[in-house]
Amino acid sequence: MSSFGKAPPTYTLTIPNDLRAVTVSRHTLRLVLTAHELGDFLDVAELLATELVSNAVRHTKGPAALRVRWSPPGTLRIGAWDADPEPPEPPVPLERLGEVEDGRGLALVRACSDLWGWQPLPRFGNRGKYVWCELAAA
Repeated sequence: MSSFGKAPPTYTLTIPNDLRAVTVSRHTLRLVLTAHELGDFLDVAELLATELVSNAVRHTKGPAALRVRWSPPGTLRIGAWDADPEPPEPPVPLERLGEVEDGRGLALVRACSDLWGWQPLPRFGNRGKYVWCELAAA
């Protein structure tokens, strides 16, 4: 059972456009989930956050942010905001990617999450977008 309580907080980590921010984001997510007794989500949540933040940093030029929110009765939402308002490329099914290393990010997000999507979202004076996914408690 999560210790988020009645009004679950949303954690947001603003990150620079730097690939090292992916590791910082992953470690921050681990701390948040562990502190709120959501360890069952750790492995998949780290994978998803890594893919979302990595896309935000690699494919845009401005700042980015990781957002984590727990919604009772049991949905974890992980998202990455970036300063590029263009929609993400639709994911290709994993089985069609073969051994290709690039282009797997959103395919993994789609395959490993219960729901995913994106929306335009202005922030820091930039138009930007927010790409998110959800994991439901078993």
